[in-house]
Amino acid sequence: MAHLFAPLQLRGVVLSNRVVVSPMCQYSSRDGFANEWHLVHLGSRAVGGAALIFTEAAAVLPEGRISPQDLGIWDDRHVEMLARIVRFIHGQGALAGIQLAHAGRKASTRRPWDGRGMVPPEEGGWQPVAPSAVPFAPGDPPPAALSAGGIAAIVEAFAAAARRARSAGFDVIEIHGAHGYLLHEFLSPLANRRQDAYGGSFEGRTRMLQETVAAIRREWPEQQPLFVRISTTDWAQGGWEVEDSVALARQLAAWGVDIVDCSSGGIVPLEDPASRTIPAGPGYQTEFAARLRREAGVATAAVGMITSPAQADHIIRSGQADLVVLAREELRDPYFPLRAARELGQAAAWPPQYLRAAPAGSPARPDSTHG
Repeated sequence: MAHLFAPLQLRGVVLSNRVVVSPMCQYSSRDGFANEWHLVHLGSRAVGGAALIFTEAAAVLPEGRISPQDLGIWDDRHVEMLARIVRFIHGQGALAGIQLAHAGRKASTRRPWDGRGMVPPEEGGWQPVAPSAVPFAPGDPPPAALSAGGIAAIVEAFAAAARRARSAGFDVIEIHGAHGYLLHEFLSPLANRRQDAYGGSFEGRTRMLQETVAAIRREWPEQQPLFVRISTTDWAQGGWEVEDSVALARQLAAWGVDIVDCSSGGIVPLEDPASRTIPAGPGYQTEFAARLRREAGVATAAVGMITSPAQADHIIRSGQADLVVLAREELRDPYFPLRAARELGQAAAWPPQYLRAAPAGSPARPDSTHG
């Protein structure tokens, strides 16, 4: 029976356990460049024992950033520091993942501690783009609707980003198709009002994601896994529903995607009249991962308010998901996997530098280095 510390093979890579550090925006870059903050933030989670550590959303174009302080991978010069981070993560026996993203109509916004709203051009902001000229929130200026040529250019930017990710040494790519950002905007009828080949029907609204997956798969080595994060429901009347996600998950598997990372929401503000009440609570999105795994026959990752070792282990043991993806709990405790192993009575390799604090008999990581 699989459990939280059972290894998982995906194509040519092996995750040492089922704990994944979720992409979490740090809003600490300048011109898209990673820096020492990212090295320490991501590196400490690798020291803590997670099997796979994802960067925050890395924008494939400068105008695809959520905020001016977001991480990027649109420039070859971004690769050097990312590669240094990857080397350190590998030195702890973990895998390194990068989430590729375009923020769409939710781009050019202020980072959370600088207030809310869009950043105007005179303060370093820019014109967001989207499937249709429909703003995210009342009072926001409308985004520019993408032409077919503009869509093709963004798809190619995802492919170029995948090439850079390969150069940096990443093991896994995740495509960000959730939380109201560009690819999710194409999926949801609440944001996509197009009448051309990229709108209307389910086939039309999923076309850009299909083209993006295909473009990345052409650049990404066959032996390396590809994840896609989706919002399994919009939590909004007239929006994307779980049944749509089941149908999409079947297609994603056929397109060469290995894990569907199951999140939800983000396409409309919570105060929007169409928004439904979100039953947020422990593991409230896990049922979506379980349903897609069961009905679409795909491997899934569960994310959202997974906070205890017993809860995480139960998700794996009961077959609800293949991986658990932790965000805020990993911010609170970068050593969650080591703590979980101790509480669950499972073996976990410790960095030799920390062995004096490890339970008796704990093995050392043979490849652990200072980077």
